Amino acid sequence: MDQNWHSVDLKKTKKTKKFSSKPKWLRVKLPTGKKFSNLRSIVDKHSLHTICESGNCPNMGECWGAGTATFMILGNVCTRSCGFCAVSTGKPGSVDWSESEKVANSVKLMDIKHCVITSVDRDDLKDGGSILWAQTVKAINRLSPQTTIETLIPDFKGETYNIDRIIEVSPDVVSHNLETVERLTREVRVQAKYSRSLFVLKYLKENGIKRTKSGIMLGLGETYDEVINTMQDLRNHHVDILTLGQYLQPTKSHLKVAKYVSPDQFDLYKKIGLELGFKYVESGPLVRSSYHAEKHLF
Repeated sequence: MDQNWHSVDLKKTKKTKKFSSKPKWLRVKLPTGKKFSNLRSIVDKHSLHTICESGNCPNMGECWGAGTATFMILGNVCTRSCGFCAVSTGKPGSVDWSESEKVANSVKLMDIKHCVITSVDRDDLKDGGSILWAQTVKAINRLSPQTTIETLIPDFKGETYNIDRIIEVSPDVVSHNLETVERLTREVRVQAKYSRSLFVLKYLKENGIKRTKSGIMLGLGETYDEVINTMQDLRNHHVDILTLGQYLQPTKSHLKVAKYVSPDQFDLYKKIGLELGFKYVESGPLVRSSYHAEKHLF
Protein backbone atom coordinates (compact mmCIF):
# COMPACT_ATOMS: atom_id res chain seq x y z
CA MET A 1 0.00 0.00 0.00
CA ASP A 2 1.17 3.51 -0.68
CA GLN A 3 0.44 5.93 2.06
CA ASN A 4 1.99 8.06 4.76
CA TRP A 5 4.75 5.62 5.60
CA HIS A 6 3.45 3.54 8.44
CA SER A 7 4.58 -0.07 8.97
CA VAL A 8 3.29 -3.66 8.90
CA ASP A 9 4.16 -6.67 11.07
CA LEU A 10 6.71 -8.96 9.41
CA LYS A 11 8.00 -12.36 10.55
CA LYS A 12 11.40 -11.61 9.08
CA THR A 13 13.14 -8.25 8.96
CA LYS A 14 16.46 -7.06 7.74
CA LYS A 15 19.18 -7.15 10.39
CA THR A 16 20.76 -3.74 10.67
CA LYS A 17 22.54 -1.69 13.27
CA LYS A 18 20.39 -0.95 16.29
CA PHE A 19 19.92 2.70 17.21
CA SER A 20 19.39 3.55 20.87
CA SER A 21 17.62 6.86 20.32
CA LYS A 22 16.32 9.14 17.60
CA PRO A 23 18.29 12.28 16.76
CA LYS A 24 17.06 15.63 18.05
CA TRP A 25 15.81 16.75 14.64
CA LEU A 26 13.07 14.09 14.79
CA ARG A 27 11.48 15.59 17.88
CA VAL A 28 8.18 17.37 17.27
CA LYS A 29 6.09 19.84 19.23
CA LEU A 30 2.54 18.99 20.23
CA PRO A 31 0.02 20.47 17.77
CA THR A 32 -1.57 23.74 18.88
CA GLY A 33 -3.53 26.65 17.44
CA LYS A 34 -7.16 27.70 17.16
CA LYS A 35 -7.74 26.07 13.76
CA PHE A 36 -6.31 22.77 14.98
CA SER A 37 -8.36 22.87 18.20
CA ASN A 38 -11.57 23.58 16.29
CA LEU A 39 -10.97 20.72 13.83
CA ARG A 40 -10.05 18.35 16.66
CA SER A 41 -13.31 19.10 18.46
CA ILE A 42 -15.33 18.50 15.25
CA VAL A 43 -13.53 15.21 14.60
CA ASP A 44 -14.13 14.02 18.17
CA LYS A 45 -17.76 15.18 18.33
CA HIS A 46 -18.77 13.50 15.06
CA SER A 47 -16.44 10.46 15.28
CA LEU A 48 -14.77 11.32 11.98
CA HIS A 49 -11.78 9.30 10.70
CA THR A 50 -8.57 10.75 9.31
CA ILE A 51 -5.30 8.98 8.57
CA CYS A 52 -3.66 12.01 10.22
CA GLU A 53 -4.83 10.78 13.62
CA SER A 54 -4.75 7.02 13.10
CA GLY A 55 -1.24 7.27 11.67
CA ASN A 56 0.03 9.58 14.41
CA CYS A 57 1.40 11.91 11.75
CA PRO A 58 3.96 14.34 13.21
CA ASN A 59 2.67 17.13 10.97
CA MET A 60 -1.01 16.87 11.90
CA GLY A 61 -1.16 20.21 13.72
CA GLU A 62 0.54 22.10 10.91
CA CYS A 63 -1.57 20.50 8.17
CA TRP A 64 -4.87 20.91 10.01
CA GLY A 65 -3.94 24.51 10.71
CA ALA A 66 -3.55 25.00 6.96
CA GLY A 67 -6.93 23.38 6.27
CA THR A 68 -5.53 20.10 4.90
CA ALA A 69 -6.50 16.59 6.02
CA THR A 70 -6.04 13.03 4.74
CA PHE A 71 -8.77 10.38 4.67
CA MET A 72 -8.35 6.65 4.06
CA ILE A 73 -11.02 4.67 2.19
CA LEU A 74 -11.73 0.99 1.46
CA GLY A 75 -11.27 -0.20 5.03
CA ASN A 76 -8.25 -0.67 7.26
CA VAL A 77 -7.04 -4.11 6.16
CA CYS A 78 -4.61 -4.29 3.23
CA THR A 79 -4.05 -7.23 0.87
CA ARG A 80 -0.32 -6.48 0.72
CA SER A 81 2.38 -6.87 3.36
CA CYS A 82 4.80 -4.01 2.73
CA GLY A 83 7.71 -3.92 5.13
CA PHE A 84 7.16 -0.29 6.16
CA CYS A 85 3.40 -0.06 6.67
CA ALA A 86 1.53 -0.30 9.97
CA VAL A 87 -1.88 -1.02 8.47
CA SER A 88 -2.97 -4.61 9.09
CA THR A 89 -2.57 -7.10 6.27
CA GLY A 90 -5.06 -9.90 5.59
CA LYS A 91 -8.45 -10.50 4.02
CA PRO A 92 -10.42 -7.23 3.89
CA GLY A 93 -14.14 -6.99 4.52
CA SER A 94 -16.74 -6.05 1.95
CA VAL A 95 -16.73 -2.57 0.42
CA ASP A 96 -18.79 0.04 2.25
CA TRP A 97 -20.42 1.79 -0.69
CA SER A 98 -21.66 4.60 1.58
CA GLU A 99 -18.08 5.52 2.44
CA SER A 100 -17.81 8.07 -0.36
CA GLU A 101 -20.65 10.11 1.13
CA LYS A 102 -19.25 9.74 4.65
CA VAL A 103 -15.88 11.12 3.56
CA ALA A 104 -17.49 13.93 1.57
CA ASN A 105 -19.64 14.89 4.55
CA SER A 106 -16.55 14.89 6.77
CA VAL A 107 -14.71 17.18 4.37
CA LYS A 108 -17.64 19.58 4.34
CA LEU A 109 -18.14 19.47 8.10
CA MET A 110 -14.45 20.11 8.77
CA ASP A 111 -14.39 22.85 6.10
CA ILE A 112 -11.32 21.28 4.51
CA LYS A 113 -9.65 23.45 1.87
CA HIS A 114 -7.44 20.71 0.44
CA CYS A 115 -8.34 17.05 0.86
CA VAL A 116 -6.00 14.09 0.40
CA ILE A 117 -7.57 10.66 -0.17
CA THR A 118 -5.60 7.45 0.23
CA SER A 119 -6.48 3.77 0.63
CA VAL A 120 -5.28 0.30 1.39
CA ASP A 121 -4.49 -1.99 -1.53
CA ARG A 122 -7.52 -4.06 -2.51
CA ASP A 123 -6.08 -6.76 -4.77
CA ASP A 124 -9.06 -8.91 -3.79
CA LEU A 125 -11.35 -6.72 -5.91
CA LYS A 126 -11.49 -6.87 -9.70
CA ASP A 127 -11.67 -3.07 -9.85
CA GLY A 128 -8.98 -2.68 -7.17
CA GLY A 129 -11.33 -0.28 -5.40
CA SER A 130 -11.22 2.18 -8.30
CA ILE A 131 -15.02 2.51 -8.50
CA LEU A 132 -15.24 3.72 -4.89
CA TRP A 133 -12.24 5.96 -5.49
CA ALA A 134 -14.08 7.69 -8.33
CA GLN A 135 -17.31 7.92 -6.34
CA THR A 136 -15.47 9.57 -3.44
CA VAL A 137 -13.89 12.24 -5.61
CA LYS A 138 -17.27 12.97 -7.22
CA ALA A 139 -18.99 13.20 -3.82
CA ILE A 140 -16.42 15.68 -2.49
CA ASN A 141 -16.71 17.79 -5.63
CA ARG A 142 -20.49 17.83 -5.25
CA LEU A 143 -20.63 18.77 -1.56
CA SER A 144 -17.49 20.95 -1.40
CA PRO A 145 -16.84 22.28 -4.92
CA GLN A 146 -14.19 24.72 -3.67
CA THR A 147 -12.12 21.98 -2.03
CA THR A 148 -9.11 20.82 -4.02
CA ILE A 149 -8.32 17.10 -4.05
CA GLU A 150 -5.22 14.93 -4.13
CA THR A 151 -5.59 11.18 -4.60
CA LEU A 152 -2.73 9.05 -3.25
CA ILE A 153 -3.50 5.86 -5.15
CA PRO A 154 -2.22 2.26 -5.14
CA ASP A 155 -0.80 0.81 -8.35
CA PHE A 156 -4.01 -1.12 -9.24
CA LYS A 157 -1.62 -3.86 -10.48
CA GLY A 158 -0.93 -1.57 -13.43
CA GLU A 159 -4.37 -2.31 -14.91
CA THR A 160 -5.15 0.75 -16.99
CA TYR A 161 -8.93 0.36 -16.99
CA ASN A 162 -8.82 0.94 -13.22
CA ILE A 163 -6.35 3.82 -13.47
CA ASP A 164 -8.64 5.35 -16.10
CA ARG A 165 -11.38 5.73 -13.49
CA ILE A 166 -9.09 8.03 -11.50
CA ILE A 167 -8.18 9.99 -14.61
CA GLU A 168 -11.85 10.43 -15.55
CA VAL A 169 -12.72 12.26 -12.29
CA SER A 170 -9.63 14.49 -12.73
CA PRO A 171 -8.28 15.14 -9.21
CA ASP A 172 -6.10 18.23 -8.85
CA VAL A 173 -3.10 16.03 -7.98
CA VAL A 174 -2.63 12.29 -8.43
CA SER A 175 0.10 10.73 -6.31
CA HIS A 176 1.58 7.24 -6.26
CA ASN A 177 4.58 6.58 -4.04
CA LEU A 178 7.65 4.75 -5.29
CA GLU A 179 8.58 4.44 -1.59
CA THR A 180 12.20 3.32 -2.04
CA VAL A 181 15.00 2.70 -4.52
CA GLU A 182 14.83 -0.13 -7.05
CA ARG A 183 17.28 -2.44 -5.22
CA LEU A 184 15.22 -2.37 -2.01
CA THR A 185 11.75 -2.54 -3.58
CA ARG A 186 11.29 -6.30 -3.23
CA GLU A 187 12.10 -6.13 0.49
CA VAL A 188 10.23 -2.92 1.31
CA ARG A 189 7.21 -3.36 -1.01
CA VAL A 190 6.85 -7.12 -1.20
CA GLN A 191 4.09 -7.39 -3.81
CA ALA A 192 4.95 -4.21 -5.72
CA LYS A 193 7.22 -3.60 -8.69
CA TYR A 194 9.45 -0.59 -9.22
CA SER A 195 8.87 -0.56 -12.98
CA ARG A 196 5.11 -0.92 -12.56
CA SER A 197 4.93 2.10 -10.28
CA LEU A 198 6.87 4.15 -12.80
CA PHE A 199 4.49 2.97 -15.52
CA VAL A 200 1.48 4.10 -13.47
CA LEU A 201 2.96 7.56 -12.96
CA LYS A 202 3.80 7.94 -16.65
CA TYR A 203 0.38 6.67 -17.74
CA LEU A 204 -1.34 9.22 -15.52
CA LYS A 205 0.66 12.09 -16.97
CA GLU A 206 0.27 10.98 -20.58
CA ASN A 207 -3.50 10.67 -20.19
CA GLY A 208 -4.40 14.09 -18.91
CA ILE A 209 -3.42 14.39 -15.24
CA LYS A 210 -1.85 17.83 -14.85
CA ARG A 211 0.07 17.22 -11.61
CA THR A 212 1.66 13.90 -10.71
CA LYS A 213 3.50 13.24 -7.48
CA SER A 214 5.58 10.54 -5.80
CA GLY A 215 7.50 10.02 -2.58
CA ILE A 216 10.39 7.97 -1.27
CA MET A 217 11.55 7.09 2.24
CA LEU A 218 15.19 7.42 3.25
CA GLY A 219 17.10 5.50 5.88
CA LEU A 220 16.32 1.98 4.67
CA GLY A 221 19.84 1.26 3.42
CA GLU A 222 19.81 3.09 0.11
CA THR A 223 22.94 4.82 -1.18
CA TYR A 224 23.32 8.43 -2.30
CA ASP A 225 23.69 7.38 -5.94
CA GLU A 226 20.57 5.20 -5.70
CA VAL A 227 18.53 8.14 -4.41
CA ILE A 228 19.70 10.36 -7.27
CA ASN A 229 18.99 7.60 -9.82
CA THR A 230 15.50 7.16 -8.37
CA MET A 231 14.82 10.87 -8.62
CA GLN A 232 16.00 10.81 -12.23
CA ASP A 233 13.75 7.82 -12.97
CA LEU A 234 10.77 9.79 -11.65
CA ARG A 235 11.64 12.79 -13.79
CA ASN A 236 12.06 10.54 -16.83
CA HIS A 237 8.45 9.47 -16.22
CA HIS A 238 7.27 13.09 -16.04
CA VAL A 239 6.59 13.29 -12.28
CA ASP A 240 6.12 16.92 -11.15
CA ILE A 241 6.22 16.76 -7.35
CA LEU A 242 8.55 14.81 -5.05
CA THR A 243 8.50 14.16 -1.30
CA LEU A 244 11.41 12.71 0.66
CA GLY A 245 11.23 11.83 4.35
CA GLN A 246 12.87 9.73 7.03
CA TYR A 247 11.62 6.17 7.50
CA LEU A 248 10.80 5.43 11.15
CA GLN A 249 10.35 1.94 12.59
CA PRO A 250 7.08 1.76 14.56
CA THR A 251 7.75 -1.58 16.31
CA LYS A 252 10.56 -4.09 16.71
CA SER A 253 8.93 -6.45 14.20
CA HIS A 254 9.09 -3.93 11.35
CA LEU A 255 11.93 -3.17 8.98
CA LYS A 256 14.69 -1.52 10.97
CA VAL A 257 16.10 1.93 10.36
CA ALA A 258 19.50 1.59 8.69
CA LYS A 259 20.35 5.28 9.03
CA TYR A 260 18.97 8.56 10.28
CA VAL A 261 19.50 10.99 7.41
CA SER A 262 20.57 14.50 8.47
CA PRO A 263 18.56 17.64 7.65
CA ASP A 264 21.53 18.90 5.62
CA GLN A 265 21.39 15.78 3.45
CA PHE A 266 17.66 16.29 2.90
CA ASP A 267 18.38 19.90 1.89
CA LEU A 268 20.93 18.66 -0.64
CA TYR A 269 18.42 16.23 -2.13
CA LYS A 270 15.90 19.05 -2.43
CA LYS A 271 18.42 21.21 -4.28
CA ILE A 272 19.27 18.37 -6.66
CA GLY A 273 15.59 17.55 -7.19
CA LEU A 274 14.80 21.10 -8.25
CA GLU A 275 17.82 21.06 -10.57
CA LEU A 276 16.50 17.85 -12.13
CA GLY A 277 13.27 19.65 -12.98
CA PHE A 278 10.74 18.78 -10.27
CA LYS A 279 8.34 21.68 -9.91
CA TYR A 280 8.05 21.16 -6.15
CA VAL A 281 10.21 19.17 -3.72
CA GLU A 282 9.38 18.55 -0.05
CA SER A 283 12.46 17.09 1.62
CA GLY A 284 13.05 16.73 5.35
CA PRO A 285 13.17 14.18 8.17
CA LEU A 286 9.51 14.66 9.12
CA VAL A 287 8.11 15.03 5.61
CA ARG A 288 5.31 12.61 4.76
CA SER A 289 3.32 12.08 1.57
CA SER A 290 0.71 14.74 2.23
CA TYR A 291 2.99 17.28 3.95
CA HIS A 292 2.32 20.77 2.55
CA ALA A 293 0.03 19.11 -0.01
CA GLU A 294 -1.99 22.30 -0.36
CA LYS A 295 1.13 24.06 -1.70
CA HIS A 296 1.57 21.61 -4.57
CA LEU A 297 -1.18 23.17 -6.66
CA PHE A 298 1.17 25.12 -8.91
